[in-house]
Amino acid sequence: MDKVTVMKDIDELNDTYCADCLVIKQLRKERGKPGAHRFCIEACTVGERLQFLGEELLKVYSK
Repeated sequence: MDKVTVMKDIDELNDTYCADCLVIKQLRKERGKPGAHRFCIEACTVGERLQFLGEELLKVYSK
């Protein structure tokens, strides 16, 4: 994957799923911002995909 494709995929995922995520809004009320962020990292499928794309981006930059 090239840098532009990865960045577009990340932006698209963020705009489509994360920008208006009701789960995050509720978790921020219950657990605070760090708790909501932890959910995204550990339990959310979109978060897992974003992590994968981030790793792909690191591979592009390390070449």
